[in-house]
This record gives sequence, structure tokens and C-alpha cells, in this order.
Amino acid sequence: MQNLKDRTKLFAVNCWKICSKIPHSREYNAYVNQLIRSSSSVGANYRASQRAKSTADFINKLKIVEEEADESMYFLELLMEVLNDNKEELKTLHKEANEIVSIVVASINKARQHK
Repeated sequence: MQNLKDRTKLFAVNCWKICSKIPHSREYNAYVNQLIRSSSSVGANYRASQRAKSTADFINKLKIVEEEADESMYFLELLMEVLNDNKEELKTLHKEANEIVSIVVASINKARQHK
């Protein structure tokens, strides 16, 4: 099983790859830029959580991961609505983002119990 650090990095790379296939226009670029930012923030903030100074810091950093993964899901949903191509890839990325959110929420809840 892939560890979450590698999984979140792969998620960002795969979002970048799908974004590179989307036509360039003012409208698409707004969604693409947001998806690239939020998806890469998932991995960056997860890495930061692994160097947290306290349980509270760990939880706060994981909450950012949760928010950014959820934001990524939103922009993937928008792209699924407006694009005719790459729907299966977008659905796969959406599923991965949802799984990351579920894992992170479970980690937050576990950390709160041990606090």
C-alpha cells in the first residue's frame, strides 16, 4: 500500500497532467490554476503535518489538507461539468481526492482522541 506522502504527491502530479490536456482559454485557465494550486497544496501541507510541533499543530495542518483536497474535488467537479473529454480521468482524480479526505478526517479524529 502506498503511503499518504507519496499518494498526495502523485495526486498533485496527476492533476497537473490532466490540466495540461485542457484547452487554454480565460475560462478554463481559472479552473485549471485553482486545481493545480489546491491539489499541490494537499501534498505540501501533508508533508508539513509530518513535522508538526504538537498534536494541535498536527491537527491544524491536517485540516488544511482536508480543505485543499475538498477544494480540489470542487474544481474537478466543475471541469467534469464543462469538459467533454477526459471525464474518466477526472472521475478517477475526484475519487482519489475523496479517499484522501476520508483518510485525513479519520486521522484528525484519531489525533483528537489521543490529545
